[in-house]
Amino acid sequence: MTEEKEYVVFTVIASDKTEVTMAIVDEFDFENKHYIVSAKVTGDEISDEGQYIYRAKMDGDDFEAEKITNAIEYERVVKAYMEMDD
Repeated sequence: MTEEKEYVVFTVIASDKTEVTMAIVDEFDFENKHYIVSAKVTGDEISDEGQYIYRAKMDGDDFEAEKITNAIEYERVVKAYMEMDD
């Protein structure tokens, strides 16, 4: 018997202007900011072909996923997440 896990999902706009559904697979805080780790959702499946990190702007129980556009910040956040995962 496999256990089904429910994920929080959100939508982002891809570079080709299409909507992409993402599922939050992890979250963490780094330097007083909250980040979410997500993966693409295709049908009822969560893709294992990559994970994406977004900054999360929290508003109570709601959040807004915000793309990290600063390359230096992104690299630091990814490194911090990878070190947490070890």
